[in-house]
Amino acid sequence: MAGPGPQPPPRSAARGGAPSPASGLQKIWQARGPAAWALWPVSLLYLALVALRRGLYRAGVLKAEHPGRPVVVVGNVIAGGAGKTPVVIAVVKHLQARGLRPGVISRGYGRSTTDCRAVAPDSPAREVGDEPALIARSCGVPVFVAPRRIAAARALLAAHPHTDVIVCDDGLQHLALARDVEVCIFNDQGVGNGFLLPAGPLREPWPRPVDLVLHAGGVPPRGDFEAYALQRRLAPWAVRSDGTRVPLSSLRGQPLHAVAAVARPGDFFAMLQAQALQLAHAQALPDHYDFDSWNRSPDNRYTLICTEKDAVKLWPRHPDALAVPLQLHMDPAFFAALDARLPAPGGL
Repeated sequence: MAGPGPQPPPRSAARGGAPSPASGLQKIWQARGPAAWALWPVSLLYLALVALRRGLYRAGVLKAEHPGRPVVVVGNVIAGGAGKTPVVIAVVKHLQARGLRPGVISRGYGRSTTDCRAVAPDSPAREVGDEPALIARSCGVPVFVAPRRIAAARALLAAHPHTDVIVCDDGLQHLALARDVEVCIFNDQGVGNGFLLPAGPLREPWPRPVDLVLHAGGVPPRGDFEAYALQRRLAPWAVRSDGTRVPLSSLRGQPLHAVAAVARPGDFFAMLQAQALQLAHAQALPDHYDFDSWNRSPDNRYTLICTEKDAVKLWPRHPDALAVPLQLHMDPAFFAALDARLPAPGGL
């Protein structure tokens, strides 16, 4: 198997619990300043490529395929992370509570493999991707990864023919997969400066048609859709590798070494601090970092604490690490709106 290749070095660790600064691009993306305007001509080329690709699908030159089960795509239109995977987990658990049998498909970003494969709860994250591994571990549903989502969907249905609904983790821009419901997620920065990459955070022009929007900010981005508020908080406990829980309150007063290889690590550190935890080290790593070359602090006094996404990669090497789950608080009306848009099982 081919390895994942060299990774960027970790961002400098923040001492004393101070959140790491946002990347240069993320700062540029929040306002239409000189740097954003300098990159704007390049974003016009990006816009042309996006428009050409969509046009080819509309004209039928490129074909979208449907797997024959209702498909819910949970994605975003911004780069830099919006919290899609926790929403996927929440949607899957909601469907399970309804008595349905959902399955999940994903590209498996950051994995060292390129084939189509099933993801088990104990699958190595480097082979299937950290987010699919977390979903399989959290939900106990069939999860398949493939570069082409339709291939993952076909493999999933071949192995689990009684699946009622397919939830796609990411893939809003993966037009080759036909879908029934699109859910778009925004973090509290919304659409930023409104420019397309690389001058802004948008992967495609906004507003664009979607069915439902979940937004962490106070005001939803403009557009013709139903929007629902989304709040993210840390659970009041951390989880050991054996599944047992440790109350966060019991960690107060202990020096912690916090690591986060997510799109917005500063958010995780800030939420830990809001729980009155003492961060002796707050180390931001590149999103999807595999931890192969990572070394923890040699000071044994520091308890290692991380996100759930990072835990699936850290636990094989550092089983004493504590993972803090992220809890979502969503308007129940969102799930009612989702249910109303889903075709009845077998109705396609």
